Amino acid sequence: MPRTYMPDYPAPLVVMLHGAGGNATGGLLPFQSHAEESGLLLLAPSSHSQSWDIITDGHYGPDVALIDKALEQIFSRYIIDPERIAVEGFSDGASYALSLGLINGDMFKHIIAFSPGFMKPTEYQGLPRVYISHGQRDPVLPIDYCSRRIVNQLRQTKYAVEYHEFPGGHHVPENIAREALSWFLLSGS
Repeated sequence: MPRTYMPDYPAPLVVMLHGAGGNATGGLLPFQSHAEESGLLLLAPSSHSQSWDIITDGHYGPDVALIDKALEQIFSRYIIDPERIAVEGFSDGASYALSLGLINGDMFKHIIAFSPGFMKPTEYQGLPRVYISHGQRDPVLPIDYCSRRIVNQLRQTKYAVEYHEFPGGHHVPENIAREALSWFLLSGS
């Protein structure tokens, strides 16, 4: 929670999902340094296993329950702007963010996916706006088999997708993180 949070003013919220082998602290990295200046509330859960349940177990389970419980607590304590709620992730967290965001598109108006590998929604709800970025030389999740396919699939099903490739590997460059955050804050107002 930023020190600038004003209890009577609806704040933007980003649920931040870490990559495989990561944790909540690592999940915060893309936006943590910008939270104060942007007035962002950040929620960063840790997966129960090495990665998120849909990836490790093939179905949604304890990680979704944890995120639901954490969101209940956030909504009971803070005033959240319903038009500025995003789910964000990197790598496996990006795949999970895409999947959860599409399933819960009426709540998550924005999805931010840094280097996703796939998406596996069980249903589609709402029409969230989607931001995807990916390194052109990603050795972990090759761009041709991952983001380029995902972007085409989303655009064919009429989702608004902002897509950016960058000349790098499997990481989130600072300029891409800033760009994604600006996209989220400006498109939510």
